[in-house]
Amino acid sequence: MAALLDVKNLGISFGGLRAVNGFDISIEQGELYGLIGPNGAGKTTVFNLLTGVYKPDTGKIILDGKDITGKKTIDISKAGIARTFQNIRLFKQLSVLDNVKAGLHNHHKYSAIEGVLRLPRYFKVEKEMNERALELLKVFELEEHADVLASNLPYGEQRKLEIARALATDPKLLLLDEPAAGMNPNETGSLMEMIQLVREKFHMTILLIEHDMKLVSGICEKLTVLNFGEVLAQGKTAEVLNDPQVITAYLGE
Repeated sequence: MAALLDVKNLGISFGGLRAVNGFDISIEQGELYGLIGPNGAGKTTVFNLLTGVYKPDTGKIILDGKDITGKKTIDISKAGIARTFQNIRLFKQLSVLDNVKAGLHNHHKYSAIEGVLRLPRYFKVEKEMNERALELLKVFELEEHADVLASNLPYGEQRKLEIARALATDPKLLLLDEPAAGMNPNETGSLMEMIQLVREKFHMTILLIEHDMKLVSGICEKLTVLNFGEVLAQGKTAEVLNDPQVITAYLGE
């Protein structure tokens, strides 16, 4: 079976510094996969390459059999990759409902004229988007906060909302960049359950960057470890976490 995401020899340099070099990863449909490594290892740079924020100098990115290497961010989003960010990026002054609806515009459209003149298609599409957004909010137990400003949600709920908005784009692959950052142990525990729920309910393939090893070992089936922009280890989670090179990279021994 062909991998959903197949990345070969991915690389990028910034001003002569090789930030990512020879990066390979293969993720099967439905896998929950972790990308880990010390600070500055190049993990977020990989996410930026996968989502079109940066264009790679070398390598190929194949998503579901299609070459998306070097494409624009919007085209990659439409091809089926969605992401969240280490620092939450919500539309803080929009309602919770409108944040999710913003993600739905990939697949629900009406023209500017239809919107300005409030033609029948405008009302039809808006109704569909409201219904779909509320469905997603219900999954994350946020439907009661639909009319609340995103900025007024507690931190953990904002994290959930960001994931809900990413899912609204109907992705094939969901990238989570340090979803547990800033969370206490209780919030992290509920986040683990939520990520597993997302995977099962939406049949979602997930790649996550995370420093919380309890979360990583608790939900990820496979791991890739980056160190100084290169793959240090790759394979099943338990084996990778017990690799002496990985332990050394983290502990600096």
